Amino acid sequence: MVAVAAIVVGAVPVVSQDLNLPVEQVGVDVGMMVGQVVEHHLTGCHLVLITTTQHSHTFSNIIRQFSEDVEAGMVVDAGWAFSQNQLTQDNLVQGLWGDSRTTCRGLILDLTISNSIDVAFRFLESAKLWKHSETRVVVVGGTAGVKDVLLHHSLRNTVHALYLALHDLTLHTSAHLGKLGLRTVLPQEDSLSERVLLYRRCLYCNNGQADVQLILQKTLSQGLFQDQFQNFRGHRLRIVTVPYFPYMDYVRRRDVRGGIVEPRDSLDIRIITSFSHVLNFTIDLFAEPDRSFGDERDGNFSGMIGQLQREETDFSTIVAPTTGRLKVVEYLRAYPSDVMAVTSLKPSLLPAHLSLIRPFSGDLWFALLWSVVAWGVLMWVLQRVWQLVAGGRSVKFNTALLYGWGALLEQPPRDPSVSASGQMLVGWWLVFCLVIATGFRSSLIAHLTVQGKSSSLDYFEDLVSQGNWRWATEPWLYKGAAYEYFAKHTDPVVNQIFKGMEVMEADEALQKVMAGGFSLIDFKNYISVIVASRYTDSLGNTPFYISNKEISVLAAFGWGVR
Repeated sequence: MVAVAAIVVGAVPVVSQDLNLPVEQVGVDVGMMVGQVVEHHLTGCHLVLITTTQHSHTFSNIIRQFSEDVEAGMVVDAGWAFSQNQLTQDNLVQGLWGDSRTTCRGLILDLTISNSIDVAFRFLESAKLWKHSETRVVVVGGTAGVKDVLLHHSLRNTVHALYLALHDLTLHTSAHLGKLGLRTVLPQEDSLSERVLLYRRCLYCNNGQADVQLILQKTLSQGLFQDQFQNFRGHRLRIVTVPYFPYMDYVRRRDVRGGIVEPRDSLDIRIITSFSHVLNFTIDLFAEPDRSFGDERDGNFSGMIGQLQREETDFSTIVAPTTGRLKVVEYLRAYPSDVMAVTSLKPSLLPAHLSLIRPFSGDLWFALLWSVVAWGVLMWVLQRVWQLVAGGRSVKFNTALLYGWGALLEQPPRDPSVSASGQMLVGWWLVFCLVIATGFRSSLIAHLTVQGKSSSLDYFEDLVSQGNWRWATEPWLYKGAAYEYFAKHTDPVVNQIFKGMEVMEADEALQKVMAGGFSLIDFKNYISVIVASRYTDSLGNTPFYISNKEISVLAAFGWGVR
């Protein structure tokens, strides 16, 4: 995770009057404080300074501090940016956060004019600050707007946020702090400065909700940005899910589409339960109404990914990453991907009376027949040529052909050869017949001992080669990443599977599988559970065969995070 900082400078002139200090001195103080934060926490970061006015002492002093220490950065006038055409704004936002090599970013937002806060936050929203949840926000300004700024919707995904406010003496009284509704952390050390107070946005300190703390520390060198994810303090997370056992399973509490569901024992629930005990959070589990992982249309997603994209939920259970999905959600890898398998009827026993021909395949039987004919023709031609040259008796064609066949059956008739070349040809044919007969005899014994079975269907190629074979998959699966695999694949076999794919529920498809000539394509872990629980007897017998060959479709499984 990259570190991003946002320093928000607020309405300081009002407080400077309370302290009877010159405006110039206030600007110097703020500039020095910001410089300390940058020096200790943002060294080497790509910094962006956004202001709504370039005519303030605060702005000038911040620029003066950065001119000495900052290696790279940008200065943007939010009001000017909004006055430009859309193309200029898009180009500005595109280069605002640096490039993919930027590992640390800083944003400084000058809100010296108190009525410019709305303009500044509108710009932050258009610049998609909410996509950079690692942003470290340091707010500098008056105490009146602390809570409004630190809890502003534009900072909803910001993990770290600080607010440097000019010191108002009345804030020392606990009664006044209570009126502001600010939570207080008061260490033993002296205050940070006689004129500056430090506030921090805490994500879960108000019974699991975001709130603001007042912090009095001696320096800005350490302890400003703490890990806030060790204790969620009972925060309630909203989780969207689809049933996909063994990864996720639930029972609906009531017959309402997309309502809260009751989780059942499954892998994701075990992991979430373990995390909740350690990190102290609770969950509300919601079913995705259409049981959809997420399909993209014009950059907008449906299903679980769509809820994350619209920030309607905090995270989703198991989902596969794709190029499009990774543009709108974060992804936590949890499992290796489930592979696809072909579910068909178990291979059946072959008829016993066909054991005599099963030792050799059809191609080999055809090759043997062709060999007998070819040898007989060659034998007859050689003997015929010898007769024409040297004289002597002739050899009939049927005699040569029957000798070749008889030798193959180990019952050869009288040797028909009348020449040395014919005898040589007969000798090699006898050797060939010995090899073939030995192989046939041993294979025949094996087939008579163990009855053969029909071939199993393991690959997509096996389905395509069957002829008049049909296949299907489930409607909830044939969406999102799995659908993209079939729709965009360049292999001709996969394209043929895609064109012939039918869509139906698992139970309906398995009934068709039992009728024959049909297969179900589904994720292996998922369909294995269904077959074992619904179609297997107490002795472990089942009519289905789930292919041992694995077909990888997805890269990995994990959780999606908004």
